[in-house]
Amino acid sequence: MFPTLGHLLSYLTGTEITLGFPMFGFVVALSFLLAAWTLVRELERMMHTGLLPRVQEKVKPPRPASFMDYALQAIVGFLLGYKLGLLISDAAFFMAHPAEAIFSIQGYWPSGIALALVFVLLRYRAEKHPAPHQPGMRTVPTGELVGNITAVAAISGIIGAKIFHNLEYPEDFLADPVGALLSQGGLTFYGGLIFGTVAVTWFVWNKGLNPVRVADATAPGLMLAYAVGRIGCQLSGDGDWGIVNRWPKPAFLQWLPDWMWAFTYPHNVAEEGVPIPGCSGPFCMELPEPVFPTPIYETCAGLLLFSVLWSLRTRLRRPGLMFSVYLMFNGFERFWIEKIRVNSVYHIAGLEVTQAEIISTFLFLTGLAGLFLTRKYQSVLERLHKKNNSNFNPN
Repeated sequence: MFPTLGHLLSYLTGTEITLGFPMFGFVVALSFLLAAWTLVRELERMMHTGLLPRVQEKVKPPRPASFMDYALQAIVGFLLGYKLGLLISDAAFFMAHPAEAIFSIQGYWPSGIALALVFVLLRYRAEKHPAPHQPGMRTVPTGELVGNITAVAAISGIIGAKIFHNLEYPEDFLADPVGALLSQGGLTFYGGLIFGTVAVTWFVWNKGLNPVRVADATAPGLMLAYAVGRIGCQLSGDGDWGIVNRWPKPAFLQWLPDWMWAFTYPHNVAEEGVPIPGCSGPFCMELPEPVFPTPIYETCAGLLLFSVLWSLRTRLRRPGLMFSVYLMFNGFERFWIEKIRVNSVYHIAGLEVTQAEIISTFLFLTGLAGLFLTRKYQSVLERLHKKNNSNFNPN
């Protein structure tokens, strides 16, 4: 396993590289970038074909910088310089434990003060030499719009993913609240999906766009991001593995590497299992028995479903239909992978179910209902969009 990016680079290059950036975080960031790329493509297509309007906004005249503007620039510059200064004062600590370094009180005062002065001077220079201003309206570039959507989805999604994970494992949160919130792993996809959907819906509605159409545009990217994110789970060993697998590999799967059938996740970032003989320091644990590497299965399923959604995107033109199909695909895949996956179990009405089974069932049924409702209320959705767009007054 590769708990950090440094572990992976060391393995690939055969040299010792000390870089403590979390592998899981790196892959999650990559998944957001890929989702943003697909969203740019889809929004451009929808705007070009008239399914979505171009977003217009007023060009605001520049206002004089206030004391608070300068103070904010100084604070941001100081914090950034104070933390990055650890690369000067204690580079080994920062490279080996970047998350711990960022959230600690350690830093380097001289670089903090220097960068604060630079930020203030840059703001002063911009004030003395303002950019040309032409009043009126401007068309918001698709890339800028997608960047804002991605930022809203990322922030709200990570918050939701953390909340849902801690709801699933409340005993771990109560034992160490700070550690649970700042840990490298511990993200529940469905929490991120729910929080992200609500936040993005609010954002695009206020931009005068039809949230249902935008949801359709996000569907392929969400599936792609899910598939890529699971690669991070597999590479880091964050605990999202399967149940113990004692079955021998079937004859028709002999061509697969053994680790794709059963794996003990040595050096996993969750540090679960038993000590590895001869290993000292962090990340020296592995599972006592091999388990199903379910992140790999979900990556394969996610990539397959993404390719299906991508091929259907120009054919499913009814508002909400693409997102309904995505919900069905996502719910179906996740429900069945739960059968061989390790998860916290709830006892409801005499049944043992996981949080993901409950949510995936709800999502599948919601998507199934959407197949019919989007057809029945297609005219209502279109009128709602036109009304929102006509009432939209950018400011």
